[in-house]
Amino acid sequence: MTTQHLVEQIKKKKSFLCIGLDVDLNKIPKHLLACEDPIFEFNKAIIDATHHLAVAYKPNTAFYEAYGIKGWKSLEKTIQYLNTKYPEIFTIADAKRGDIGNTSSMYAKAFFEDLAFDSVTVAPYMGKDSVEPFLAFKDKHTILLALTSNQGAFDFQTQTVNGEELYKEVLKTSKTWENASQLMYVVGATKAEYIGDIRKIIPDSFLLVPGVGAQGGSLAEVCKYGLNDQIGLLINSSRGILYASNDKDFAEAAVDKAKELQEQMAALI
Repeated sequence: MTTQHLVEQIKKKKSFLCIGLDVDLNKIPKHLLACEDPIFEFNKAIIDATHHLAVAYKPNTAFYEAYGIKGWKSLEKTIQYLNTKYPEIFTIADAKRGDIGNTSSMYAKAFFEDLAFDSVTVAPYMGKDSVEPFLAFKDKHTILLALTSNQGAFDFQTQTVNGEELYKEVLKTSKTWENASQLMYVVGATKAEYIGDIRKIIPDSFLLVPGVGAQGGSLAEVCKYGLNDQIGLLINSSRGILYASNDKDFAEAAVDKAKELQEQMAALI
């Protein structure tokens, strides 16, 4: 999917909502546990109920890998369902991969060719030859971890290196990599005050912003610093939408929560 196609969807839906499909079998409604594939049935219901409000879905692969081959099959069925029924939706494999070049090539093939995701999250720590294999795929996007929403982000990401914070060095260096126009960046909503400086370095790139809702991030603050001419933001919400109810009305409750965010986004843009 091209960036322009994503922008068109944002404008059409008046939404830049990304829903994180982080499925925990201990939290989903109990009646689904009787299904052959409860993870997929949960995802399918959430997707069918909210697709008109969201422009992206983001399964975190850890929540599928934890259940072994059955979980991976659920992930495969989920992405196939999205690509078949809602091909206009932008899909993100939140896998946080990143390894030496030949290994990264295999990760890229797994997510871009076999599973056919539009994008994948990647850690930049090993440098350009661990990231450029992902960038070699046309119309696919690599979402680089820049400044994350967790408390431990301050351990390294904001430490000064050569007179500048490390996350800024990551941003500046990544712009020199081959096919850097296909990069997007993860910036946590709990770090909203940093987004102004980030926009000075990457004014035109899309930012994937987790942390709004359950982690306490402010949508208004993120938009204040992060919106650009093409919107340039994907705001992710996971638990706040997925687990709005743990009863048979879970999909309807998810719609209500997604609608709240979408309406706030429409007002902001």
